[in-house]
Amino acid sequence: MGISADHPATLAAFAKENQTKHLLLGDFRRAVLPQYKAMETNEASPIYRYARRAYFVIDRQGVVKYVKVMDNPLDLLNPSEVLAAVKAAGV
Repeated sequence: MGISADHPATLAAFAKENQTKHLLLGDFRRAVLPQYKAMETNEASPIYRYARRAYFVIDRQGVVKYVKVMDNPLDLLNPSEVLAAVKAAGV
């Protein structure tokens, strides 16, 4: 699943346009992002309170097995790294 700070209507439009098959959750009020350290909290930052691009693998028991929070929101993680983490977690 994906979690975004975007409004639910924006997520619905994105999912429709991109024919996304996985669940997209919205954290529009930014309640979850800080708990995973996936939100910019530096008040001096021009992107203060924006979601940071982050990747998490959480196993079936709810244990976080993999975390990667990107410094630059334009950077993407290599899909093979995420897939390796998923396989290692047995998810």
